[in-house]
Amino acid sequence: MKTDLIELLKSNSTIVENELKKYILLKDNHGLHDAMAYSLLMGGKRIRPFMVLETYKAFSGMNDIEKALPFACALEMIHTYSLIHDDLPCMDNDDYRRGKLTNHKVYGEAKALLAGDTLLTYAFEVLASNEYVSNRSIVLAAKTLAYCAGGFGMAGGQMIDLNSGDNIKSLDDLKEMHSLKTGALIRCAMLLGYYASTDVPDKAVVESLEKFATNVGIAFQYRDDILDVISNKETLGKQTGSDDKNGKTTTLTFLSLEEAQDQVNALTNEAIYAIDMCLGEKGTVLKELAKFMVERDK
Repeated sequence: MKTDLIELLKSNSTIVENELKKYILLKDNHGLHDAMAYSLLMGGKRIRPFMVLETYKAFSGMNDIEKALPFACALEMIHTYSLIHDDLPCMDNDDYRRGKLTNHKVYGEAKALLAGDTLLTYAFEVLASNEYVSNRSIVLAAKTLAYCAGGFGMAGGQMIDLNSGDNIKSLDDLKEMHSLKTGALIRCAMLLGYYASTDVPDKAVVESLEKFATNVGIAFQYRDDILDVISNKETLGKQTGSDDKNGKTTTLTFLSLEEAQDQVNALTNEAIYAIDMCLGEKGTVLKELAKFMVERDK
């Protein structure tokens, strides 16, 4: 079975965007609302929410995505907060995100920092307010989101990245960073979708989903490193060549462009195999998404 992945991405993105507007347009939040909305509603493919929704559909066999939608929106809030903070001068110091000025360039560093903090905390309120799943599912989702966003997940990966000159001496070290900084929220997306479908998870299924997500996350970041060299600002929507300019350790520190792309392909194949193990044909959309994420040009 083949799906029109691009149309499905657009459709899900519209659903998530409209739901995020309901959450973010509720009240002013003492002047933080505009900065929060600026980044949260900036657009994008909404890959992580897409993975939540499609994983739920694959396991439940249902299209009643209202069960998974609060989890998807909560995850996107966490992702957006991380982007706001990553762009700050004390972190990656980026001026553009998706072709627009970064949050701190528009609202200043202090307001950007608080907007990110508020999205982080609001995410758990949104997740815990899911009225369509059991309390056990909410607990599983909250624990997973907290772990994947924290020091043993995304934030820990960012810390490794900030000290990459000291911490990353090999390709294996780089893989560990990517499995946390990028892969953790992808793992979270898969698990949140699964937990929206069941509150009695199967350990073998969880392991397969985590393997899929980890490989896709690393492959995604390898591709990102490649694009930073071969693409341009107009295509990516942000400055290219910044890794080399800032002396960052990347995939291309250890591999040639051709070797890096070979690694991307191998990791993607491993991810697809993992989904086959737990979903078979029901995982077609997720397998197509894995290919899409590493074949992208932006």
